[in-house]
Amino acid sequence: MPIRFHLDEHISGAIAAGLRRRNIDVTTALDVNLTGVNDVAQLAFAAAWGRVLVTQDSDFLRFHSQGAVHAGIAYCRQGAIPTGAMLRRLILIYDLLLPEEMAGRVEFL
Repeated sequence: MPIRFHLDEHISGAIAAGLRRRNIDVTTALDVNLTGVNDVAQLAFAAAWGRVLVTQDSDFLRFHSQGAVHAGIAYCRQGAIPTGAMLRRLILIYDLLLPEEMAGRVEFL
């Protein structure tokens, strides 16, 4: 089974659209009624469904360092790279890593 992604509410909808055009399984906070919920709920949803959480929120790095169980975190500091570059890097993760290789890991985009 390939990697599946979950985008927190601060990730551009263009990222979700680009992944979907490539038939990559992705949910967004809006899709699953998680807009406005706290970060712990976002991470819990992604972990429960085996989805790599895509975020620009550094709180998730802290959760990771504190030992939170997760299916993977793809992190990019807000404004650090253009949307197209972010999309390409997520596709690269999808193409190169298996879910079990991404589990418990942080990839910096």
